[in-house]
Parts: sequence; structure tokens; C-alpha cells
Amino acid sequence: MPTTDKPGETPARSKRADALRNQQTLLTAAAEVFVTSGVDAPIREIAAKAGVGMGTIYRHFPTRADLVVAVYRHQVEACAEAGPTLLAAADSPFSALRQWVGLFVDFLVTKHGLANAMQSDSSGFAALHTYFLDRLVPVCGQLLDAAADADEIRPGTRPYELMRGIGNLCIGRDSDPRYDPRRLIELLLQGLRRTQAS
Repeated sequence: MPTTDKPGETPARSKRADALRNQQTLLTAAAEVFVTSGVDAPIREIAAKAGVGMGTIYRHFPTRADLVVAVYRHQVEACAEAGPTLLAAADSPFSALRQWVGLFVDFLVTKHGLANAMQSDSSGFAALHTYFLDRLVPVCGQLLDAAADADEIRPGTRPYELMRGIGNLCIGRDSDPRYDPRRLIELLLQGLRRTQAS
């Protein structure tokens, strides 16, 4: 049973739940800002998007690297959880795969700024990369298997290769506004279709 310090106060467990919810809202807002403005976006832009004061952000995340890492983990979890949800709700497994890849691309846009934000902590970056692979490769594999089982794509595409290919297509997006990786990624996905010539 939740405890309170004084009669009439909110239970401690409820306060923790509110704090966690607020932190998730902040991370979602930061992820959206990072996707559109990059990881160097002003903290005030993130605060405005989240509807909080800048002090709230600094209280949770004292440095920009802390915030970027938290957003990275938040997006990994969102991508991991989205796979099964999309598979259950989409018209087809291929449609679920396409929607998931869209989320994955949003995540990669943020990820590309991570190395710069963590330049003094290469071991921390390596640990995050391992976490990323452990969480997302199985989800991508589940989506590919479902699409192959439904005879929508040719079997044999390995999730790591697809994710790496998508990642490579995303490189350079920040430095060249003429380049839209999503167009090439859509061509890549269409190339997996069973209807394509072998």
C-alpha cells in the first residue's frame, strides 16, 4: 500500500508514476526536436515542445549527453515495442514492416548525432550500440519472418543486413538537404517484394 508523509498528501507511488510520465513526455518531445533540428537543438526548443521549463530538463538530465543517451534508449524501446503492435494492427505484415522502418529511420536520425554528443565516452557508446542490436534485431527479424510467411517478400533477408543497409542510406542526410534517404529506403523495401523479378 502506498505511503504518505502527512495526511492528505499524494501517495509516494503516485508521485513516482507522475514523474516517470513527465520524463517520458520530455523524452518524446526531445526525440521529435532531435529528428527535425538535430541533437544540437537548443534546450529551450525541447522545453517548449514538452511544455516544461528548462530547469526541469536540467534536473532530469544535467548534460546534453545525458539527454541524448536517454532519448536514444527511449527510442530504442519505442521501436522495439512498436514492432509487435504494428504487426497486430497493420493490414499486412509488409505494411507493418514499412511502418516500422519509418520509425527506425526517425531513430537513426537521432543516433547519428550520438557519437558527437558522447565523444569522451567511447565505451558508453559501444554499450549502447550492443543494447540497440539486442533489442531491435529480433524485432526486425519478427517482421521479416511474418512478411515472408505471408508470401509478401522473398525469404532470406537477414534483419541485421537490412538494418545496416537502412543505416547506411541515412548517412549524409543531415549535411545535404537535397538528399532524402526515405525515397531510397522505399526502393529497398520494394526490392524485397515477392512480386519483383528474381
